[in-house]
Amino acid sequence: MKNKASLFYKILLIILDALSVVAASYAALAIRFRVDGRWIPVEYLESVKSFMLANIVVSILIFAFLRLYNSLWRYASLTELVNILVGSAASVLFNVIVYYFSLKPMFRSYYIFYGIVLATCLFVSRFGYRFFRNLYRARMHGAHMRRTMIIGAGEAGNMVMRELASSDKLDAKVYCIIDDDERKQDTYIRGVKVVGGRERILDCVRKYQINEIIIAMPNASKKNVREIVKICQQADADLKILPGIYQLVTGEVAIESLRKVQIEDLLGREPVRTDLHEIMTYVCNRVVLVTGGGGSIGSELCRQIAGYHPKQLIILDIYENNAYDIQQELKKSFPELNLVVLIGSVRNTHRMESIFEKYHPEIVYHAAAHKHVPLMEDSPNEAIKNNVFGTYKTAAAADKYGVQRFVLISTDKAVNPTNIMGASKRMCEMIIQMYARHSKTIFTAVRFGNVLGSNGSVIPLFKKQIEEGGPVTVTHPDIIRYFMTIPEAVSLVLQAGAMAKGGEIFVLDMGEPVKIVDLARNLIQLSGLKVGEDIQIEFTGLRPGEKLYEELLMAEEGLQKTANQRIFIGKPIEFDEEKFQTMLDNLKKLCNNDVEEIKEEVCKIVPTYQVDHNKE
Repeated sequence: MKNKASLFYKILLIILDALSVVAASYAALAIRFRVDGRWIPVEYLESVKSFMLANIVVSILIFAFLRLYNSLWRYASLTELVNILVGSAASVLFNVIVYYFSLKPMFRSYYIFYGIVLATCLFVSRFGYRFFRNLYRARMHGAHMRRTMIIGAGEAGNMVMRELASSDKLDAKVYCIIDDDERKQDTYIRGVKVVGGRERILDCVRKYQINEIIIAMPNASKKNVREIVKICQQADADLKILPGIYQLVTGEVAIESLRKVQIEDLLGREPVRTDLHEIMTYVCNRVVLVTGGGGSIGSELCRQIAGYHPKQLIILDIYENNAYDIQQELKKSFPELNLVVLIGSVRNTHRMESIFEKYHPEIVYHAAAHKHVPLMEDSPNEAIKNNVFGTYKTAAAADKYGVQRFVLISTDKAVNPTNIMGASKRMCEMIIQMYARHSKTIFTAVRFGNVLGSNGSVIPLFKKQIEEGGPVTVTHPDIIRYFMTIPEAVSLVLQAGAMAKGGEIFVLDMGEPVKIVDLARNLIQLSGLKVGEDIQIEFTGLRPGEKLYEELLMAEEGLQKTANQRIFIGKPIEFDEEKFQTMLDNLKKLCNNDVEEIKEEVCKIVPTYQVDHNKE
């Protein structure tokens, strides 16, 4: 059907062009003589008539050579206009040559009038389509047309306007453009005025009754975007942001892919950039094991590692559904990858040793852990069994079978912990530091804050609550957290594996912490709803083990800079290893017996951990 429609469209244009040549030929004569009130002399009419067929055929061949029958005129631009002018000029030149050599009578002004009329007819037959198409769209959509404001008068804004004007799927009309660049203000882009800077946003929303705002600033800093988004949130308009301009150029996304402003856009810091191509050479042709490989961090680790040609990638996870999902994804994305997916628990000593003995991994990323704070408060023995002794057994196997590098995924909750999950991860760091002092294996840990979009994190919970009509629940109005994206977290983990010398705790400078209640408000507003009217926010009180703020580094650890300005190294804390080992042995017996006093025993190992009995 599409081929038939295209053929019909080309035939229609050819017919119109043939008529345009005829019209231009006789119109040129009429303009010359009828203006003077005289009849057109017969000899000139005969001259035009005798060469009419040849003129039509040659002109159409010229137009075909210039691809005037292959262009998509809905997207026509300056290039197509130039081709029309060149085609008209070539047709005029043919007429000059024919009349000169045939000695047929023809006045000189004929060629000028002929060229002007022909170019006009060609222009109208093609660009007129866009005019009538826009009239049709306006009539069809009428009052339902979205009244749009574009922020950004650069190339991205121009591309957005062009796509909005040409797409059948986007019923929008741009009424004004905003840009802080004073040189662009009071100018026009595609007939729409750049009315001013960001200070005019709210005034123009009211003036033009704007119900959609598109931020077309793909190269702007996160801070700049966040400031503009905050202004736009005060307007009762749907807010969207353009993906990176390179994605439009490469065709990865279309303008229809304009996304809602995401919560990451409001964090107020630039993303951590890591040159993985330079540091990931140590993964190439190595056997890599990722424990907890089906989880949020583990699966992203697997995705990125798979792209750097490991000799073999081994995924270990206790949850078969997660393991299956990442297995199928990697098989599709990396069909040549030597992939092994295993189901098993890091708590099982025999299982871990058999894996290390059979596959001999050279690099281990240990992401397997229980991480949900409230759940672990109610099941503290399970947190110790999985997090502490799962790490211990995995590290012991790595040491025994000569693993080159071992990277532990840790958390900011390990700093001065107020919950059993954080305390267990602090013990994991101590285990890694203990092994680092005596093993040939390079052991290191990576500590970061909350990961946006990970399983069980606050953002998916808020989105689900908003979809259900609310309320959105926040534990405390003053609670704050550090946030990072999953790719940022994984890039830090990978860089730690490359930079580690043994015993370090790598820490990310995550910028300013964010109030959770602000995240909730922003997410509600970005969903097109109003806080307090459409969706309520309820404060439920701090959960067991939860504190108002998280720390990324224990005070006595200090900070050491690295080549990456956003990554630091915490100095290892000295502790009595023999005493620590003895206490671990005792802790293992207690948690295996599921004693209720397990938290008190953990306090003895992690002095900064304090149990709040009032919350139990």
